[in-house]
Amino acid sequence: MALELQESEFIWKDGEFIAWEDARVHLLSLAVQFGVSLFEGIRCYEAGGRRAIFRLGAHIRRLYNSCIVYRMVPKYTREEYAQACVDVVARNRLQSCYIRPMVIRGYGAAALDPRPSPIESYVAAWPLDTYLGKGALEKGVGVKVSSWQRAEPNTFPMRAKAAGHYNAAMLMKMEAHADGYADAIALGPNGLVSEGSGQNLFLVADGELITPILDGTSLQGITRDTIIKLAAEMGIPCREQLVARETLYTCDELFFSGTASEVTPITSVDRLPVGCGTAGEITLSIQRRFMDIVKQRAEDPHGWLTHV
Repeated sequence: MALELQESEFIWKDGEFIAWEDARVHLLSLAVQFGVSLFEGIRCYEAGGRRAIFRLGAHIRRLYNSCIVYRMVPKYTREEYAQACVDVVARNRLQSCYIRPMVIRGYGAAALDPRPSPIESYVAAWPLDTYLGKGALEKGVGVKVSSWQRAEPNTFPMRAKAAGHYNAAMLMKMEAHADGYADAIALGPNGLVSEGSGQNLFLVADGELITPILDGTSLQGITRDTIIKLAAEMGIPCREQLVARETLYTCDELFFSGTASEVTPITSVDRLPVGCGTAGEITLSIQRRFMDIVKQRAEDPHGWLTHV
């Protein structure tokens, strides 16, 4: 089943709130013509009547890094943009939800020189449940290695979270669904494992956590960074290394990490079972620790939560 967008009431645009249905851009804006749009995906969690946004500062920092790369830094400070995210959740009276800050090039330029097009800033938010479907977090999902690969480094700046980069991700996702899988794993141009269609990847082998290195083909995930820090605190050895495709078939456990995906176990790759074919013990222990923090069941020693 496709994940459908659930509308809320208000969207923040350049310092003001507008109605959801009024958030429109021109057909010939550069955001539409060429995908010149930078964005973030941020989760807000509700538990016991208390709402908290997870790692808001890190997401806004990454958004601004993306803006620097594409030479389209907004006129608002990082603090103002972060506050806009908090305000959107509050104004829409949302509980658990997904927050989408965006910086786009609007209408004005007639060609590839973007300077005549204004830089516009938005923040939207809407309710979001489990990204990969009901039961995915508990039971895991089956995935395939995509026939589409990640771009060569220095083709696109993959550490920038730009809308145009995600056309390849959509091809991966559509192919996976057409072939009966929940999602896909992408290889880099060197044939080594890069990441998922829109999330990072971790393997478990002999009790050790392994994640592909950031080699210029994948996003520097904030949840990825969170998992590495949590593993260290939990006494789970973790290292970054090159990962060959066949390792996906022979590892003991495998999981996605991402803002939308959270910590989702992978139980099969190309219809070959991962380990015992069920969500692994280490995966679930990391998932529990992650969820305990974001849902405020445990102390937040890193200051990752911004309360609304």
